[in-house]
Amino acid sequence: MKNLFFFDAMLTPKIITFVYWLMLLSVAVSSVTMMFGAYGSFLGGLGTLIGGAIGARIGCELMIVLFKIHENLQRIANRP
Repeated sequence: MKNLFFFDAMLTPKIITFVYWLMLLSVAVSSVTMMFGAYGSFLGGLGTLIGGAIGARIGCELMIVLFKIHENLQRIANRP
């Protein structure tokens, strides 16, 4: 608990993983709605599924990379 209260441990990377799964779920629901809905097209929904999944992954990976850089910089700073 001490690490959490004094910001020694990062909580956000765990939250980013949860947000990634929520984003994938929303992409899947919206693309299926586009594929089989009255106003969408099948190819548009398929494109949304592929593009949305790739876009969500890239966005979350970029945020995780920032936190990994932070961890490595802390390791360098704490070297004797």
